[in-house]
Amino acid sequence: MLVYSVRRLLQSIPILVASTFVIFLMVASSVDPMTPYLTKKPPLSAAQLDSLRVKFGLTKPLLQRYWDWLTGLVLHGTFGSSTQTNFHIGQQLGYAMEVTLRLVIGTILIALILAVIVGVTTAVRQYSKFDYATTAIGFLFLSLPTFWFAVLLKEWAIQINESTGTHFFDTLWESSPNPPSGFLPQLGDGAQHLILPVVTLALLSYAAWSRFQRASMLEVLGSDYMRLARAKGLSPFRVLFRHGLRNALIPLTTQVALDTAALLSGAVITETIYSWRGMGLFFINSIEMADPDSVMAWLLVTAVFVVVMNLIADLLYAVLDPRIRLA
Repeated sequence: MLVYSVRRLLQSIPILVASTFVIFLMVASSVDPMTPYLTKKPPLSAAQLDSLRVKFGLTKPLLQRYWDWLTGLVLHGTFGSSTQTNFHIGQQLGYAMEVTLRLVIGTILIALILAVIVGVTTAVRQYSKFDYATTAIGFLFLSLPTFWFAVLLKEWAIQINESTGTHFFDTLWESSPNPPSGFLPQLGDGAQHLILPVVTLALLSYAAWSRFQRASMLEVLGSDYMRLARAKGLSPFRVLFRHGLRNALIPLTTQVALDTAALLSGAVITETIYSWRGMGLFFINSIEMADPDSVMAWLLVTAVFVVVMNLIADLLYAVLDPRIRLA
């Protein structure tokens, strides 16, 4: 298992290196840090603009700029310096990631639990009323646009709060200006702010994951080794969960790994609607300011997250099916 893990980790390194080059080329060709300065009023002089180009390194060859950025990232752990503001990119990005990860982790836990329970139950009770009902609900959530569903939930929450005179559903990311003190009150307050955005993303993710789990479980239930396990006299519970569910989770693991990485970037819309100061706001502000180093930092973190989630999925394959690490 250790050799398998190390091999998969080493295989991820060239992928990350290649992703840094692609990210740099994408941002260098689409984000011009001179844009805000070219539209200033009164306009800057030619000498001032030339000085800014030298300061931002725009006079260097493209490959030299990429090498300077990459060596600064690898050797010094810096994402570069903002061309529009004086803030530290690493600190701001770290804070934004902390906020977004609360949302992503809560979404994964709820969506995954619902998907496994519903997927297994509907597979075992195929063509039952429960199967038809959950299928209809799943397709309903699959057809809903994220932004529309988030706005709808937010409006419902506001109406419920106004009609009941409470603030159970908070539509912002934190209590302001007087957050509660103490561990438990802060924990409860944080969970209260998570309800709406987590429900928005969890229900949409659950709808797709439950369909994957149902299809995978149906395939496993009809396999030869499941019939053999039942013929040997094993209890239905052990046949279903020890032999069936473990193998049926492998396709879902792949989908969850891919969708989890997508959640990190896809949460931009949800965070914007619920005014969360996470990765979404960081990305939007970076684009609006035409700040290439900030945009590259966001894209790089997203790329690393994709690679890490796929690495975790590969390791989970080996746990769920030991034959994989022996292949």
